[in-house]
Amino acid sequence: MTTEKLGLEAIQAAYHKKASGLTSRIIICAGTGCVANGSLKVYDALCAAIAAAGLELTVELKEESGGTHVSRSGCQGFCQMGPLVTILPHSILYTKVQPGDVPEIVEETLRAGRVVERLLYENPAGGRRCRGTDDIPFYTRQHRYVLKKCGIIDPEDIAEYIAGGGYAAARKAVLDMTGEQLCLEMLDAGLRGRGGGGFPTGMKWDMARKQPEGKKYIICNGDEGDPGAFMDRSVMEGNPHSVIEGMIIAGRAIGADEGYIYVRAEYPLAVRRMRKALEDARSLGILGDAVFRSQLSFNLQVMEGAGAFVCGEETAMIASIQGSRGMPMPKPPFPVQSGLWGRPTVINNVETLASVPLIIAGGAAAFRSMGTKNSPGTKTFAVTGHVANTGLIEVPFGTTLREIIFDIAGGVTADDETIRNDAFKAVQIGGPSGGCLTEKDLDLPLDFDNLQFAGAMVGSGGLVVMNSGTCMVGIARFFMQFTQNESCGKCVLCREGTRQMLDLLDDIIEGRADSSTLGLLKDLGRCVKKGSLCGLGKTAPNPVLSTLAKFPDEYMAHVEQKYCPTGRCRALVKFRILPEYCKGCMLCKKKCPVGAITGEKGAPHEINLATCIKCGVCIEVCRLKAITGA
Repeated sequence: MTTEKLGLEAIQAAYHKKASGLTSRIIICAGTGCVANGSLKVYDALCAAIAAAGLELTVELKEESGGTHVSRSGCQGFCQMGPLVTILPHSILYTKVQPGDVPEIVEETLRAGRVVERLLYENPAGGRRCRGTDDIPFYTRQHRYVLKKCGIIDPEDIAEYIAGGGYAAARKAVLDMTGEQLCLEMLDAGLRGRGGGGFPTGMKWDMARKQPEGKKYIICNGDEGDPGAFMDRSVMEGNPHSVIEGMIIAGRAIGADEGYIYVRAEYPLAVRRMRKALEDARSLGILGDAVFRSQLSFNLQVMEGAGAFVCGEETAMIASIQGSRGMPMPKPPFPVQSGLWGRPTVINNVETLASVPLIIAGGAAAFRSMGTKNSPGTKTFAVTGHVANTGLIEVPFGTTLREIIFDIAGGVTADDETIRNDAFKAVQIGGPSGGCLTEKDLDLPLDFDNLQFAGAMVGSGGLVVMNSGTCMVGIARFFMQFTQNESCGKCVLCREGTRQMLDLLDDIIEGRADSSTLGLLKDLGRCVKKGSLCGLGKTAPNPVLSTLAKFPDEYMAHVEQKYCPTGRCRALVKFRILPEYCKGCMLCKKKCPVGAITGEKGAPHEINLATCIKCGVCIEVCRLKAITGA
C-alpha cells in the first residue's frame, strides 16, 4: 500500500520537475469542433514557426524540457470562437485562429510579449476586447467543476492528470473506504444522475451493493444522441481519466470487477482517447488484476455503439453490449438486480461518473454547497441555436435561463445575425425527450424539480435557443421526425403512434389539417406517453405537447387560417407583391420558372397564386424588397 501511495506522488513530482523549466505554454483546442475548423493545422504551424524562429520548443515533456510547451487539449467550450489558442502564463486566449495568424503570434507574443489585439474576443456589449478567460463573460459567469480541467490538460497525458491530483480519490476509495462508505458519501452529497431522470446515484449504487455476492458490472453511458448535445463527448475527449476514475470508485462501491464504456461510433475522437487512457491506466497498475497493488481487480473496455438513440436507454444498451439488437425490456427487474448477462449492473452517464472523484476528493459538504437543496452540484449544458456564443458551459443548479442565454451565451441573435434580446421566443431543453420553455420561464431556477413542474426536464443538458423567426410547429415536427426515426419498433404505441403524430404535424404545416386535428394530436400524444415501453416513447410526445400548450395561437393559425406566422412553412406561404414598393422592373417576372407573375414594365406586378409553386426565386431577385412571403 505504501509503495503505491508513493507511486502517484512520484509521478506528480516528476511531472512538475519536467515542467519547471518551461517559460510558456500554448494550448490548442483539439476538441471535435475546433479540429473540424482546422485547429490541428494551427498546432502544426505553431510547432514549425517556433522552431523556425530559433525558439526552444517542447512538444513532449522530458527531464531537460524548456522554452515553450505546445500541447493539445479537449474542448475549451467557447465553440463559436474556435479554433482557440490559450497562452500561459500570459492568460491570453486567441479566437478564430488560422495557420496564417501563427507567424504574428510567434513574433508579437512569444518574442516581444505583446498581445495580438485582433485575435482577442470582442465583447458585443461595448465592443471591448477581452484578453483571456478571466475577462470574458462566457467564462466568468460559469462555475466549471466537472469541466475545470477540460480544455487545459492534455487528455492523452496521464501524468498531467495525476499531477493535478488525479486518481488519488480512486486510490482512497480502493484502499481506505468500504463500499457502504462510498454509497453513503454519494447519498450525503446528493449527486443525481446527469443523464436525464436525475435518480440519486448513491441509492442506485447501494441497491446494487446489497445484491448477493458474485459478478457485477459498471457501465458508463456515453451514448449521447440528443440533437445539439455534446456534453459527454467533450468530457470523454477532454478528460477521459476522470471518467475512468469515477468508474473505479463506482466499481469499488458495488463490488464490481469489470465495466464497459459504451460510446457512440460517431465519436471517433472520444473512442480513441478513452482507449488510450485505458491503456495508460493499465500500464501504471491503476486498472488490472491488482488495482493500486491491492487484492482487488478491475478491468474496463470500450464498446462502440452503432448510433441508435434508443440504446441510451439502460436495457437497450445492455442488449447491445450482449450482441443483440438494441431494444428495451420491461422493468422490473431493474439493471441493479439483473442487468448485463443477468448480473447486477449499475449504469451511470459520463458527467455523473466524472463528478464522483471530485466528491470523494473534496467531500460531500463541498458538493452540496453548490446548486440547490434537492439538486446539488453543477450541470453542463450544450447551448446552441440563436445565441451569440454557442458552446459548452457549466453552471450550478439554480441558475436561470436568463443568466445562461443573455449573460453567458451573449444574447439572442435575430435572423440578420444582430443581437436582439427582444427576439427571444423559446428554448427547447432536454432534447427530444424534453420540453419547450418560453419568456415567462426565463427566471425559473433550473433544477430537476422545477423543470419537471414546468413540463420540461434537464435531460442530458441540450439547450436549443430559438428566436421570433422560428416556427414552433416546425420545431415540434423536427423532434418528432427524429424520435420516430429512432424508435426501435418493439411496442406498437411508439412505433405507430409517433408515425401518426408525425403525419398529423405534416397535415398542419402543409395546410391539410382541420378542426379535429389538434385534439387528435393531443390525445395521441398522451396515449404514446402512457403506453410506450421505454423512455424514448414515453417522452417522444413532449416537444409536441409542450409547444401545443405554450403556443396554441401559432397552431391555430396553421389550422384555421392556413397561415404560418413566421413564414417558415412553405406550403402555407402566400407570396404577394407590395404595389407601393414595386417599380415594375420586370426582373421577378423574367426569373419566375412557371410564369406566375404578370404586369407591364414600369407598373406594379401581381402573382397568380394558383400558378405559383412557392419556390421563392422572386423574393431572392427583388432588389426593392417588394415581394413578401408572409
